[in-house]
Amino acid sequence: GLGVIAPLAVFNGSDGKPMATAGLPPLAYGVVRHVGEAMAMVVADSAAIAQDAADLIEADLEALPVVASIDAALEAGAPRVWPHLAGNAALDWEDGDKQASDAAFARAFHIASVELDDPPLAPAAMEPRAAIAQWTPDAGGAADSTSGGPGHYTLIASTQGVMVVRKQLAEHVLKIAPENLRVVTRDVGGGFGTKVQAYPEYAALLFAAKLTGKPVKWSASRLESFLTDTRGRDSKIQADMAFDAEGRILGIRADVKVGIGAYTSTYIAIVATNNTKNCLSSVYRVPSIRLRSRMVFTNHSALGAYRGAGRPEAIYLIERLLDRASETFGIDRAELRRKNLIPASAMPYAAVNGQTYDSGEFEAVLDKALALADWNGFAARAAESKQRGLLRGQGISTFLEWTGGNALEERVTLEVRKSDSDDGIIEIFTAVNGMGQGIQTSLAQLMVDAFGVPMEKIRVVMGDTDRGDGFGSAGSRSLFTGGSALQVGAERTIASARQLAAKELE
Repeated sequence: GLGVIAPLAVFNGSDGKPMATAGLPPLAYGVVRHVGEAMAMVVADSAAIAQDAADLIEADLEALPVVASIDAALEAGAPRVWPHLAGNAALDWEDGDKQASDAAFARAFHIASVELDDPPLAPAAMEPRAAIAQWTPDAGGAADSTSGGPGHYTLIASTQGVMVVRKQLAEHVLKIAPENLRVVTRDVGGGFGTKVQAYPEYAALLFAAKLTGKPVKWSASRLESFLTDTRGRDSKIQADMAFDAEGRILGIRADVKVGIGAYTSTYIAIVATNNTKNCLSSVYRVPSIRLRSRMVFTNHSALGAYRGAGRPEAIYLIERLLDRASETFGIDRAELRRKNLIPASAMPYAAVNGQTYDSGEFEAVLDKALALADWNGFAARAAESKQRGLLRGQGISTFLEWTGGNALEERVTLEVRKSDSDDGIIEIFTAVNGMGQGIQTSLAQLMVDAFGVPMEKIRVVMGDTDRGDGFGSAGSRSLFTGGSALQVGAERTIASARQLAAKELE
């Protein structure tokens, strides 16, 4: 009777039709689609007993044809990850002015081309995913699943934001009102995008807590995390860059195929499309950009928002294209980049991919990097290494990241408390979450500056769906979006305080 963890981002393809989706089930049902997918759950009084019982389970499985790579999934007549989906493509998406792109490449003096593999990465945060689930019956109900009402669920889990996890589990899986599920996150030993969403184990734990009438806890082993956490990358890239005779960029076109695994994770549609598109201008003047991106089902665990999430793929292809072109033109790699940098005088700069850069002194950054690296002294270092029988390499890359700041809103709540125990304490609630990046301290410092009070007067409350609302930590936005919201909240609080003080003091 449980639902699946459905994606929260669903895009239309170039044909105008919504992408194909496949939410993550709490346990595999009917078909196991990747190594590591959970088929059964054992609840016991100790981990040792649970492991012994799990070892007694015999799985009666029939081997099915698989597609283990992007190319295999896209071959004509390839086995289908989902029976109703011929071709295994979840989304075929395009962006950019095709006419302008064709014109740019038609007049090019030189076209540089690359074919790149961006292999999958397995996240490995210091703390594997872990959770505790509890269920309490409605008033008057029995303390087990025979209770007439939905009861109240509590999930304590290692997440990057409790609101998204509550939404997915309450609305999609348990099919209950959000207020009947409380999600709490305390200390988190690393997130990196992997812990931004709900996972099947959380749903299974909540179900087990209701079934047994007892709290149920679980922690992934390192191997389980390796097999089941949402992965990063896994793409195949073909890209071209057009240049005029002076070595100036005329346009970029790219065809990116992304292996998303057997299920569509929470934000995979954003990872595979907009995150790449929005970085394709990078720090360079690029008059024309054309991108085709295909999300492809494969028999692997789900791909997700991990460490850059589509952005490094864009920078990878741009920087490799520039290196390739420098060989053709006989221009130093750094100088070819300098020739194409957006100058500070062009700010604010409207990039052709729809982004506006408010500032940036990219040439100054390049000059400083070249000086610190002693770029021009490389030949001497390489010669010295060769005399010792060693090889030495030299690389250069610039990374400009589009973040989630203008795509996701954030909400904060501030309260100046007055009681015998809390007199003068300024309590702030935010949905952005600490996971080792020190965001609690940063937010508290903002409030110290805004209110002019010592740090001990600031109380930062995070990770509790019963305390407020908001989005959470993802897309490198916790401080400049969550912090900006907090700054606005502080200004409004002070304005209200002035009104109250004026009235009190006449």
